[in-house]
Amino acid sequence: MHRKTAPVRAEARTRSAALEFFHLLPPAAAALLFTTLAALAQDNVKSHAFSYFGTPKYAADFAHLDYVNPDAPKGGEIALWTMGTFDSFNPYSRKGVAAWGASIGVERLMAETSDEIGTSYCLICETLEYPEDQSWVIFTLRPEAKFADGTPVTADDVVFTHNLFMEQGLPSFREGVARIISGVEALDEARVKFTFLPDSTKRDRIGQAGNTPVLSRAFMEANAYRLDESNDIPILGTGAYVLDSYETNERIVYRLNPDYWASELPFMKGRNNFGSIRMEYFADSDAAFEGFKAGAYTFRIENSSKQWATGYEFDAVTNGTIVTAELPDGSQASGQSFVFNLRRDKFQDIRVRDAISRMFNFEWSNETLFYGIYARITGFATNSYNEATGMPGPDELAVLEPLADILPAGVLTDEVVMPPVSGARQLDRAQLREASALLDEAGWLVGDDGIRRNEAGETLKVEFLEYSPSFDRVVQPFVENLKALGVEASLNRVDTAQYIERTRSFDYDIITDHLSIGYEAGSGLEQAFGSQEAEFSLFNPAGIGHPAIDALIKVASNAESQDDMISAMKALDRTMRALKFVTPQWYKDLYTVAYFDMFEHPETIPPYSLGYLDFWWFNQDKYEALKASGALR
Repeated sequence: MHRKTAPVRAEARTRSAALEFFHLLPPAAAALLFTTLAALAQDNVKSHAFSYFGTPKYAADFAHLDYVNPDAPKGGEIALWTMGTFDSFNPYSRKGVAAWGASIGVERLMAETSDEIGTSYCLICETLEYPEDQSWVIFTLRPEAKFADGTPVTADDVVFTHNLFMEQGLPSFREGVARIISGVEALDEARVKFTFLPDSTKRDRIGQAGNTPVLSRAFMEANAYRLDESNDIPILGTGAYVLDSYETNERIVYRLNPDYWASELPFMKGRNNFGSIRMEYFADSDAAFEGFKAGAYTFRIENSSKQWATGYEFDAVTNGTIVTAELPDGSQASGQSFVFNLRRDKFQDIRVRDAISRMFNFEWSNETLFYGIYARITGFATNSYNEATGMPGPDELAVLEPLADILPAGVLTDEVVMPPVSGARQLDRAQLREASALLDEAGWLVGDDGIRRNEAGETLKVEFLEYSPSFDRVVQPFVENLKALGVEASLNRVDTAQYIERTRSFDYDIITDHLSIGYEAGSGLEQAFGSQEAEFSLFNPAGIGHPAIDALIKVASNAESQDDMISAMKALDRTMRALKFVTPQWYKDLYTVAYFDMFEHPETIPPYSLGYLDFWWFNQDKYEALKASGALR
């Protein structure tokens, strides 16, 4: 009871002090001050949700999210697979390899839904309040919010967490937040105030504050837990799942906390339905697939086109024990691409990047390796309203023309850059000629031995760094095509720990990563593509930094209407594609999944998430039937 009444008593003390202060003022001054404060109070917005553009879909009194089954049963287990190893349960440190799901127990002040873009809803907070200029925001915490150990969440925990991340978090995160938030203070036990820098992007402010994770100060201090060190203890948060057991590099089991504080919130109705989530670790994808067929785990998202096309013809699929399904995916493509590390001098010349990209034959790969199920990623916003197409229209030109002096060549005058189109043969001769001419122009000439060298006599060496064996069949033909061009290309597949270490230290030529601009402009764009953080941001694997990109990110982030923001995002997509610092790969607008026939989901999947760990559920009767048949161990 103390926690619920403390804010009221504090408020009463504040009112009492204010009345005493008013009595000391001359009547006219007191009246003027009272009127001013009342007007300011009336201008403040108090809400259960925040959307910079438009109105949140769900009103304050909504019963549950539209896409969930509010009566979904709780219980059962879902088992998944991953590849590699782990030696830490701290997901925020560059040291060590974090276990899958290491952040599963950490929630944030606000959360998003899977059926709308750009709206955040109070989760740990009950309400947020802010003035029209959004110079600050006050979150009032829910009185029922508790950490997994049953202790209450306080405003002091929020302040502590913010300060901890600013001291020990990743440098790129600290830099981004420091440009937005000037301070965080606990007003009382239940209210926390974020104050924003006057010159920060208005659109970033409340979203960044609401995205603050909440950790237990008592737990972190008692365990001397540092965010910048690896740790075999999971961080204590407020989430629905807690660590149950693990065997290093073999499996991890998280169990549903029966006392999860938010289980009855409308926002959480019909969600977090599995009694436990088990993750099985495998050395490679082939072993993992055989494990699935044997029942070692029960749910699989199939990312291999070959496996999907040819591998699911075994008895368990034929007799209905295992369900295979293609479910709609309406989300923006992930931007999966071969990414050039521009920190390498040899990739500074756009002609070199263009020439290398021309040697990846997507058309042959899709037909020969992928069974025709993929479409080509075109840039950084494929399959969304932010994707640039054709010539820039009036809306984009209004954004681009003021930046004409710093734009890459062709952005204003040519159609948007599209990936090269190759023929049916693995080595497309037309693309080989184009690539050869580009490298000749760039000063990488072919010697008598067929190898390209620059004026200093250095050979043009390119290493593809990968960790997944399933990518060998994709990268190796790319390597062979580059060798035909005179490039000393190679594929180096390393284990997961080495891959993480090398990518964290930017020790690579080309890697596969996912670079998309998302749906709404924000500080994440600066971390992924901005000049200020290009040298050290782990979120910017290309190390891209360009004045036109910086300017467009600023325009998009400061847009006052959604239409203006979309125009700027299209211009950003167009401009980055012109710089050719990635070789786009592929995507599909379907989820391809396979699972033992004991899981169920709502009839309609929301557009922006498959939600298999969110709003799917376990059918106990179907499970018992599978056990009785011997299909499951």
